[in-house]
Amino acid sequence: MFKLLGGLKQYFKWQDIQTDNIVFRLHNTFTTAMLLACSLIITATQYVGNPISCIVGGVASHVVNTFCWISSTFTMPDAFRRQVGRDVAHPGISNDFDDEDAKKYYTYYQWVCFVLFFQAIACYTPKFIWDSMEGGLMRMIVMGLNIGACKEQEKCAKKKVLLDYLMNHLKRHKIYAFRYWVCEALCFVNIIVQLWLMNRFFNGEFLSYGWDVLQYSDQPQENRVDPMVYVFPRVTKCNFYKYGASGSIQKHDAMCILPLNIVNEKTYIFIWFWFIILACFLAGLIIYRAIILFVPSVRSKLLNARNRMVPRAVAKTISAHLDLGDWWIVYMLARNLDPIIFKDVATELAKRIELNDPEDNENEKKRMQ
Repeated sequence: MFKLLGGLKQYFKWQDIQTDNIVFRLHNTFTTAMLLACSLIITATQYVGNPISCIVGGVASHVVNTFCWISSTFTMPDAFRRQVGRDVAHPGISNDFDDEDAKKYYTYYQWVCFVLFFQAIACYTPKFIWDSMEGGLMRMIVMGLNIGACKEQEKCAKKKVLLDYLMNHLKRHKIYAFRYWVCEALCFVNIIVQLWLMNRFFNGEFLSYGWDVLQYSDQPQENRVDPMVYVFPRVTKCNFYKYGASGSIQKHDAMCILPLNIVNEKTYIFIWFWFIILACFLAGLIIYRAIILFVPSVRSKLLNARNRMVPRAVAKTISAHLDLGDWWIVYMLARNLDPIIFKDVATELAKRIELNDPEDNENEKKRMQ
């Protein structure tokens, strides 16, 4: 099992240069690896047993197993509330009396591993888009200054290059910031769309799945129906037809065990809780970005909170004179640069901004007069 899942460890490598935040990585890295792991475990049937095993008389069992797996099986929904061992043999298993309308068919179990794989691709897509658009800009301007242990001469030279870049490229980073925030919004859209699609995939029973599991123990015994068994039945029925010796059609009623659903029910209860939590995180992140966008006064506080070594006056000067894109670049530098180096860079940047601002220079001349 460790060998099977060992290939996923590349998703958890530490990033020496960070161009995103932890919620973005939870969506693009952790969720992708989680969905791929679930897909691999479900696909590797040798670890969980045969996907289906049917009991039927008069027909070779392997034939019925194959037929019922590639077609579909069904249960009788009204039989889930009957007492097992007295009224029914298993939850959802009773005589169908050839009533097609009363049957509940299950066809999703052939597709679960593929759906999980494509969900993983969808979760990784925002990171792929952002990495393509970011183009290594942050790594280029950091120039190794995320490690403070370097020669003083080299450090000063790199700080000068960094400051020259920031001053020469003022008001050119707005698109950089908005592209990243669009990718964050895309993560939220992806989670909401996936929740809706999974609900359609499970015939409208997924959105309430986790909540139903939580409420299961509080329900009266006579009205209690295990939601995990209802959505992922462990025993189902299957009808197999073949010609008899005289050419008449014979119906063989098979009862099929789906051991893979034991894994499916646990997998999707975890996915339900994780997707709901992640959707809340992403919604909060979008609100946080909106505050940064529409309430400029918080930017200096965020910059100061990112690095407490930076004086508040310096953070206010930078936030007041830089536009949103330039402020975002400085904020990301605060995350990637060595704290002491960033304090020096921020202090010198504030001085250069004040000297470069014609309005401030005019005010200074008036004061001198």
